[in-house]
Amino acid sequence: MTQIASPWIVTEAERMGFDACGIASATVLESESALVEQWLDEGREGEMSYLTRNKEKRYDPRLLVEGTKSIVTVLYNYYPKLQIGDGEHFKIAKYAYGADYHDVLKRKLRQLLERIETQTGKLDGVRVFVDSAPVLDRAWAVRCGLGFVGKNTTLIHPKKGSFFFIGHLFLPVALAETGQELTNRCGRCTKCLDACPTHALEAPFHIDARKCISYLTIEYKGSLADMDPSTFKGWMYGCDICQDVCPYNRFALPNLEPEFQPSERLMAMHEDDWKHLSEADFKVLFKRSAVQRAGYEGLKRNIEFISRES
Repeated sequence: MTQIASPWIVTEAERMGFDACGIASATVLESESALVEQWLDEGREGEMSYLTRNKEKRYDPRLLVEGTKSIVTVLYNYYPKLQIGDGEHFKIAKYAYGADYHDVLKRKLRQLLERIETQTGKLDGVRVFVDSAPVLDRAWAVRCGLGFVGKNTTLIHPKKGSFFFIGHLFLPVALAETGQELTNRCGRCTKCLDACPTHALEAPFHIDARKCISYLTIEYKGSLADMDPSTFKGWMYGCDICQDVCPYNRFALPNLEPEFQPSERLMAMHEDDWKHLSEADFKVLFKRSAVQRAGYEGLKRNIEFISRES
């Protein structure tokens, strides 16, 4: 196996269009796992029971993929040029405007792997992960020096903001680490905590998923009947409030990925269209979209709920 330099991988990733890339050694995430365990012990995960499974693999990548020696982590921008809706009602989180990010980013990571293998030869035991396995995405991004975790619990790149997808290559090759972990740079700012309408951000760096609009409109399958629709601020799938108000997102630039651009039909949707959304329309609008996670019935529930707001 030919040795490969970490800077070459980082440069190649950025040349391919990834917004940032870093490399860390595959080790146990001890301090990070302690924080996760405390959060789970408090029951803040709600119905996301998958977070309580395979926890050992989540904390040690070598248990998830035997033979892993290095983690290559990338960021990929999804901040849109245009925003759906009138800015007040029937809003969708920006990450779901276009094609499902799982598919897009995995394909690009496999292309990066192909380029790596031109230098190393065929590698066995490689895995590609994009928010689809027990991996602490933000922890590895921080380890790779790609940002810090803000008070709103999102990963923040100090020069590019937070509207990024995170992906990883688990490699059976020992590589030099790149970058340094960044300490938190939120300072005294509490804009995200102050702006959260459901008070899901109970304290800096601490979120109660059970109160989060993103959780309630995507993961939560129960009834919203006992909740106040005015607190959802028109969000029918996900929520970007804590990111929209973050000062670091003044650096956010529109993404250049064709597959992330919203369709003309989606951009043309108005209030009456959403209120009378049929299952057939849903399938056309969101054929390859992450919105499929909520499903037609879930999105319809959310639409009917926020439509109650007077």
